[in-house]
Amino acid sequence: FRNGKITKPEPMFKWMLVLTCLISFLSFSDLTPSDETVKWIPIDQVDELYAKEPRPILVDVYTSWCGWCKVMDKKTYTHTALASYVNSHFYPVKFDAEYKGAVKFNNKQYDFDKQAECNMLAVYFLEGKMQYPTTVFLSSPGAPPAPMAGYMQPKDFERPLKYFGERANLKMSFEKFGSGFSPEWN
Repeated sequence: FRNGKITKPEPMFKWMLVLTCLISFLSFSDLTPSDETVKWIPIDQVDELYAKEPRPILVDVYTSWCGWCKVMDKKTYTHTALASYVNSHFYPVKFDAEYKGAVKFNNKQYDFDKQAECNMLAVYFLEGKMQYPTTVFLSSPGAPPAPMAGYMQPKDFERPLKYFGERANLKMSFEKFGSGFSPEWN
């Protein structure tokens, strides 16, 4: 608008407008959650599913008050490649460490301990080190738990997921697996 008349935008202005729109789109596109998310199953279904089709078990041990657990739910478990991999290679279980009911897993019953303020299955999974979030890998329901404490971004989570998902843990050390590992997720 000049001298009371509508004028054509300058070419530089057009490019700045296009660039601004593109930057806005790209910055917000990372915030859009994926349609693919981890499809969690109840802990009491693992034994039956494993008997039909053996595959590793991934347990996300969390609490309702844990901030980093919520961040992991929103940013890690909604990563498209990660969620797809977990759904196809694991029996994924989300387990509240403070669940007050009785839980049956691997033909054993675990109860809530009022003094410890947690379910004894969480104590078993975390080997008594009550940190949240903790991701627990099990080769089978009867295998010893392999807990990994702390928040993990998808790029940091890829190596352990593939180590257990491809059952490399039954053949080699995590270090040896990592020496030839090329990450694909970012």
